[in-house]
Amino acid sequence: MTRARAFGLPLPGTPGPHNAITDVPGVAVGFTTLDEGPVRTGVTAVLPRGHDGLADACAAGIFSLNGNGEMTGSHWIAETGALGTPVLITNTHAVGPCHEGVIRWVKRRLPGDEWLLPVVAETYDGYLNDINGGHVRPEHAEAALDAAAPGPVAEGSVGGGTGMNCYGFKAGTGTASRTVEYAGDVHTVGVLLQANFGDRRELTVRGVPVGRDMTGDDPMAETDWTAPPGAGSVIVLVATDAPLLPGQCAALARRVPLGLARTGTIGHHSSGDLFLAFSTANAGALTGGFPVGEPGYETLRFVPWNRVDPLYEAVVEAVEEAVLNALLAAATTVGRDGHRSPGLPHDRLKELLAARGAL
Repeated sequence: MTRARAFGLPLPGTPGPHNAITDVPGVAVGFTTLDEGPVRTGVTAVLPRGHDGLADACAAGIFSLNGNGEMTGSHWIAETGALGTPVLITNTHAVGPCHEGVIRWVKRRLPGDEWLLPVVAETYDGYLNDINGGHVRPEHAEAALDAAAPGPVAEGSVGGGTGMNCYGFKAGTGTASRTVEYAGDVHTVGVLLQANFGDRRELTVRGVPVGRDMTGDDPMAETDWTAPPGAGSVIVLVATDAPLLPGQCAALARRVPLGLARTGTIGHHSSGDLFLAFSTANAGALTGGFPVGEPGYETLRFVPWNRVDPLYEAVVEAVEEAVLNALLAAATTVGRDGHRSPGLPHDRLKELLAARGAL
C-alpha cells in the first residue's frame, strides 16, 4: 500500500505514529469488505472511544458543505453537541441495513432500554458495485464493529470505500493525523474519509494541477455512465483528544472543505459532502439520558477559542493527505457490467510533480 509520504510528497505537519485517525487514543477502526464479481462495497466502522467506552458520549459537531447525501443522527448531534454511538460509513443504499446492524450490536453490549440514533453515512458506489443487489446486510455492519481496533488503518479499496472513485481514479478510504502542542500537552487530530468526489481535470497534488494533464483513460467520463463530472460524495470524520466544546468541534468540521479544496475540488452540487468532528476528551462529562437521581451539573474543559487555530491547521493538512493516501493506495478495479476504474498512475504523477519541483 503506497502512501503520500512514502511516495515522496513534501507534506507539512507532524503526523502521529500511524499517521491515522487511530493515533487519537481510544479510537478504533474496523472494516467489512465485499469484493467479488459485481459486488464492490462494504462497511467502515469507527468507535470513538473503542469497545470499552461505548456508553461514553463525545463532544461533537457537524457541517454540510453540500447536502446531496446522508448522515443519520446528525440532527441530534446538532441539537445536543454529543456523539453517543459508533459511526458507520457505507454505500448509499446500505444505510438501512447498517443502521439496523449497529443497533443490534450496541443492544448486545448495553442491555436494557437503550435509546439510539446511530450515525451512518454514505457515498454512492453504483458505478463499480451492484448497489441495488442488497449485498450489505446488518451482520456486515456488526462484523465491522467487532473488527474495530487501534493501530494501522487499511486504505484504498477497503470497507465502505471498496467501490469508490475520486477525480475519476479508483480511491476509497484514506486517513492521516497531525500532532499539536498546547500548554505543555501534545494532542492529536486524526482524519478518516471516504473519497468519492471530484472531476478528473480538477485534481491538484501539492499545488500542481496534474489532473488537466491526466485526462486520458477516464472511463467514467468516456463511457455511457450517466452521472455528471464530479458526482459522488465525501464523508470525513475528524477525531481529536484535545478538549473542545461542541461548537469548537463543529468549527473543526467546517475546516474540512479547506483541505479538500487543496486537492482541487470545487464541491459539486451532485456530491454529498458531510463532515463530523468529535473530541474524546472530557470522558464522562456528557452523560445525557433521562433524569435519574438528584439534578446536578456537568463540566467541560476546553481549549480557549482564541487558541484553536493550530487545530484548524491540523484538520486542513490531514484532510489533504488523507485524500492523497486514498488515491495512492487504490489499484485499478473492474466491477459490475465491466465498469472499470483506473488506479492513479504513479509514474505519470511523479513525472508531472518532478517537472514542477514538487517531489
